[in-house]
Amino acid sequence: MDHLVEVFLQLGLVIGSLGVLGAVAGRFGVSAIPLYLLAGLAFGDGGIHDLEAIESFLDIGAEIGIVLLLFTLGLEYTPRELLGTMRTSWAGALVDLALNAAPGVAVALLLGWGPLAAVVMGGVTYISSSGIIAKVLSDLGWLGNRETPTVLSLLVAEDLVMALYLPVVTTILAGLALSEAAWGLALALLAVGAAFIVASRGGTYLSRFLASPSDEILMLKVLGSILIVAGLAEQVHVSAAVGAFFVGIALSGDVSHQAERTLEPLKNLFAAVFFVNFGLQTNPQDLPPVLAVALGLAAVTIATKFATGWWAARRAGSAFTGRLRAGMVLLPRGEFSIVIAGLGVAAGLDPQLGSLAAAYVLIMAAIGPVAPRLADPISAKRRRRMRARRARSAVVDGTAG
Repeated sequence: MDHLVEVFLQLGLVIGSLGVLGAVAGRFGVSAIPLYLLAGLAFGDGGIHDLEAIESFLDIGAEIGIVLLLFTLGLEYTPRELLGTMRTSWAGALVDLALNAAPGVAVALLLGWGPLAAVVMGGVTYISSSGIIAKVLSDLGWLGNRETPTVLSLLVAEDLVMALYLPVVTTILAGLALSEAAWGLALALLAVGAAFIVASRGGTYLSRFLASPSDEILMLKVLGSILIVAGLAEQVHVSAAVGAFFVGIALSGDVSHQAERTLEPLKNLFAAVFFVNFGLQTNPQDLPPVLAVALGLAAVTIATKFATGWWAARRAGSAFTGRLRAGMVLLPRGEFSIVIAGLGVAAGLDPQLGSLAAAYVLIMAAIGPVAPRLADPISAKRRRRMRARRARSAVVDGTAG
């Protein structure tokens, strides 16, 4: 078969299938993300059909999906709002690191994989999926909620930790001296600081440059700027998503609203590609031997990540519903966890590390979009129970009187 024909057929199959799955999810009022993940798992390595002809497109499309998701999230906040939230959430970031890296470290040591694998697994269980969380917040209409800045500050803190963690862990796995990571660390910190300053003070100029009465021209300008900044961020070992996030923060006024509207279809397309590509990276045959450990690890880290979000939201003054939402929306693990595990496998650590990480992330990525939908029903049930209790107390008090 001609290569171009194969590309078109496979791409049409994937995109058309995602449309059908999205319609099914909408029909039953559930998130489409788990269905996209399962579709990727079905067609990935060891699945029912190989999508080798469009593998490169899906890899690149997945990265664009993450970038656009975080850019859209950044549009919802100003630099002052973000900085204020981060000042009050630093303790939550420390709790996040302590609670959620520990289970991964413990599992690696208990399985006898050694300290290097423990460092790697700690990163796998620590970092939440910014891409999945951004999609969930958008789908549920929670972007303007009081607890969302707290969630956002934790995600930004996690990405900043990754900017420090990845150069160090790469250096350790390569057997090099830690001093060789120093330049990378310094450059990453400098880049993040510079990005925040530009977003804070140069946003007006950027908005003027990108402004256009034509949706087409504005879309091209904004998308080009996002990708350039994302590429520069990756060059200095900072997440491309963080770079895109700061571009979103920098935009303001009508340009911000116009950019969100014109890029919405692209964001939805590439976000779907990101989720299906995530599933494509996993061979279903590798999952059964490590499934029990992955389920146990998932149970523990669901509790620890929920506790992190609940505690941070409570500290920020959110009510019961906000704490519940914050705890549940932080659950999914995703792209970073797979990258970290891949570094460990490439360095020659235990081969089961990659399989365990894949099974664990798949479980958490599937649970992540579903769990937040339970927050509001649980909160409503609690309110009804409290009203009933107050009514009974009033009756008792009235009878006694």
